[in-house]
Amino acid sequence: MPTSNEIDCGFEAQDSFDAAIEDHKRIEPRDWMPEGYRKTLVRQIAQHAHSEIIGMQPEGYWITRAPSLRRKAILLAKVQDEAGHGMYLYSAVETLGADRAELTRKLIDGTQKYSSIFNYPALSYADVGVIGWLVDGAAICNQVPLCRSSYGPYARAMIRICKEESFHQRQGYELLMTMMSGTQAQRDMVADATNRWWWPSLMMFGPPDGESPNSAQSMRWGIKRHTNDELRQRFVDMCVPQAEALGVSLPDPDLRWNPERGHYDFGAIDWEEFRQVVAGNGPCNLERLRNRKKAHEEGAWVRDAAMAYEKKRAGAASVATSGPPR
Repeated sequence: MPTSNEIDCGFEAQDSFDAAIEDHKRIEPRDWMPEGYRKTLVRQIAQHAHSEIIGMQPEGYWITRAPSLRRKAILLAKVQDEAGHGMYLYSAVETLGADRAELTRKLIDGTQKYSSIFNYPALSYADVGVIGWLVDGAAICNQVPLCRSSYGPYARAMIRICKEESFHQRQGYELLMTMMSGTQAQRDMVADATNRWWWPSLMMFGPPDGESPNSAQSMRWGIKRHTNDELRQRFVDMCVPQAEALGVSLPDPDLRWNPERGHYDFGAIDWEEFRQVVAGNGPCNLERLRNRKKAHEEGAWVRDAAMAYEKKRAGAASVATSGPPR
């Protein structure tokens, strides 16, 4: 049973945490934080890290099938960036006491999730451009506010990630501009890819605000800065003029400007599809996890070699500091 002094210290720590959140100050790893805050961050950052790693797969397929050496180099660099993003985020979540190997195990066994968007197939090279435009564009809308997240390591990781995601979005848009200036077959590929990725991209922001179980608390803690619906609306408003510039029609007959709201209205999202994908029943759920598990198993020798080297190095350093035997 806690003593009265321990209870007083607990109240003081909570008051200090609450004041830091109220003043928009950063919480750092050594600061006291509520257990609920820590668990929420572990869940969110781990899901984000998993998404970056799984997200390498749809576009990675097209590296060996790129139409030119230039396009191959661009795509290879982008997929490599995504791997780096995952590493930044795994490092950030480790500052909360999480174990990277345990997080990977949870991803592979399905007890931790990744973004629903990566359970859709990339069927043509036009998908590479549309993923850059829509998927990375949605990521930017969602992630730029996270640069002001209340947890310091997460916010700092997001600054670099967002800079690179912005480059990825521009790269995708440039590819689509090139294809839309090409043959009718190329323009048809872009239209088909846009039709397939538009609605899943809107789902990326998560369920409607009234159905999001964690969003309100995350905003009170300053982990998030905007609701799912606010971010989704911002994304739609951004994409419509971009689609017009490309000469691409978005697959929503209800999409139109609303002068009273000052925003674009858009049609109803199929949330049952979203729930099915999150539950593991999407077009590529099994394939994505199977590939991740295979890569993890085949990379075991690299991890073992790195651990053996580190152990040997630590042993050599210990001998060096202890001096020669007498």
